[in-house]
Amino acid sequence: MKLNQQIHHAEAIARLVGVQDRNLLVFKQYLGVNVSVMGSEIITDAKEKHLPLLEAIFSVLIELAEHQVQLSERDIMYIIKLAEKNELEGVFDLYKNRKRILINDQGRSIYPKTFNQKHYVDAITNYDLVFGVGPAGTGKTYLAVAQAVAELKNNKVKKLILTRPVVEAGESLGFLPGDLKEKVDPYLVPLYDALYDMLGTQTTLSLMEKGVIEIAPLAYMRGRTLENAFVILDEAQNTTRVQMKMFLTRLGFASKMVITGDPSQSDLPKGIPPGLNEALQLLDHMDDIKIIQFDKLDVVRHPLVQRILERYDGDES
Repeated sequence: MKLNQQIHHAEAIARLVGVQDRNLLVFKQYLGVNVSVMGSEIITDAKEKHLPLLEAIFSVLIELAEHQVQLSERDIMYIIKLAEKNELEGVFDLYKNRKRILINDQGRSIYPKTFNQKHYVDAITNYDLVFGVGPAGTGKTYLAVAQAVAELKNNKVKKLILTRPVVEAGESLGFLPGDLKEKVDPYLVPLYDALYDMLGTQTTLSLMEKGVIEIAPLAYMRGRTLENAFVILDEAQNTTRVQMKMFLTRLGFASKMVITGDPSQSDLPKGIPPGLNEALQLLDHMDDIKIIQFDKLDVVRHPLVQRILERYDGDES
């Protein structure tokens, strides 16, 4: 069956279908329908009830491809999910006019890829203190690190400080081999990984040796005032009230703070309320602080992972 939409230019077709037609494979993996491009026609074996959804999706995809936007499988997946919720308004502007944060060590451009990610990056640009809260996989930490590296490269800050609370989850630090740094570093691996992706391993290690980049447990922040710095507190749902208050009061002049976490996933011992939850309540509606709420729509996974999670969620319920 043919869709009403057509795509005419070879370059646009290539941008739409992706490498080895992998973008079109997303429709099979997620929606269970086959989609192919034959000449300028878009052909599908979808049932008639699915056609309005597919036509809405391809209306956006074709417009983006013809305006020279290179589409990835992740983009296709996000646009499908938006279409399912009837939330496609503004998606062309999101992709066509997106602002690049920086080019990473492999030469890949890093952009915000969802509406909430765009709001998040804009908030970090315009506010000194930003909370990014929501499920894992929404890009909260990665985009904060990208923005931090961009501001360091543009000489807007002199130092990057990335920190996490160290919370033992099932295995005591005391029983792990090595000195304190070797015991703590595994908790900080996601921060190292993000920096290695942005700057490369050697540049990151060099900047750490010079003290330009610091990655440390939250306890190391006590007693300091952090000026001319971009400071990221990751996994903030694992802070206590005292730790969160301590961290927030480290903010110095010419500095930015970004606090990320998932309020529903605390590893704190039972009976200890997360400092993140209290901070979100106390600081809500303050003009100089921005809170960005991510949701499941921002979690764009491989379609197979999405279906696996749906099976698990269904079994648990």
